[in-house]
Amino acid sequence: MQFRNIGKLALGVVAAAGMFAADAAKAQSSYPEKPITLVLPVGAGGSHDRNARVFTSVIPQYLGNAIIVKLKPGASGQLGTSEVAKAKADGYTLLFTHNYFDQLQKHVKKLPYNTDKDLVTVGKLNSGSFSVIVRADSPFKTWQQLVDHAKKNPGKLKFAHSGNWGATHAPGLQLFTEAGIADKIVMVPYKGGGPSLRGFLAGEADFTFQFKSTILAQGKKVRVLISAGTKTAFKGVPTFKDLGYTADLGLMHRVIQAPRGIPADRLAKLRTALKKMQADKTYKRLIKAIGETTDYVDGAAYEKQRPAQSAAYKTMVQGLIKK
Repeated sequence: MQFRNIGKLALGVVAAAGMFAADAAKAQSSYPEKPITLVLPVGAGGSHDRNARVFTSVIPQYLGNAIIVKLKPGASGQLGTSEVAKAKADGYTLLFTHNYFDQLQKHVKKLPYNTDKDLVTVGKLNSGSFSVIVRADSPFKTWQQLVDHAKKNPGKLKFAHSGNWGATHAPGLQLFTEAGIADKIVMVPYKGGGPSLRGFLAGEADFTFQFKSTILAQGKKVRVLISAGTKTAFKGVPTFKDLGYTADLGLMHRVIQAPRGIPADRLAKLRTALKKMQADKTYKRLIKAIGETTDYVDGAAYEKQRPAQSAAYKTMVQGLIKK
């Protein structure tokens, strides 16, 4: 009788274990069972917002559920980044950030998180280079005219940027330093590229840096003076290289990250969905329509790039501070 009861107990344990394993496997295979929140640590209307709206409209068919965009600007990206860094690592809270918040800010600010330890890359969606713009009614027809005016009138020109040590502030400061006007421009910070663009258009600043997608959306309201990179983004507009500046200044990588510790199978599913989306005709058409690129980099590959970015930014910051 005793052996019979022990046998029944053993069978019960095995059955329970089997049910638990089956439930666990089901939970893993059905991820995501609910919509995923994508936190943007910047304001509405910028290039991150525009890119996010495009890819979140296409990716559900490859992921199996929706991704909901949540804007959380403030403290130069720290509010939104902190929310994700401290979120449960279950794959339901992601961050849509960029290389400046990820690898530069730690060299100039004391942050309430460690991006290297707290966040892992799902993938680099794409990248973008900024251009300098003025309003269409601005007296400046060329970048050199603006530089000459700044030198003759220190403290008069205002520059709208996306937040201290953000995507346009850091490269902007580098450009101004190379042009010899870093101490002659008034820096006006906003909570992201969208808010800085709106402030600029409202006359709160004389010029700003924006990415191609947000510039194209303005039509004839703005004039482009100089374009980043070695190949101009706008016909007839000189590049940084053309005018003797650092050619790769201002390259921003738009990166999707998750709290480090996310289950490996869930991270893999996110990465697979992003990779499959790259071949989607609708996605490619929509990205092209807003003037952006599709230079996707898988998360594992991008993770290897982060230390080199950090080292480069540390050197750049030290150089700017000395000047």
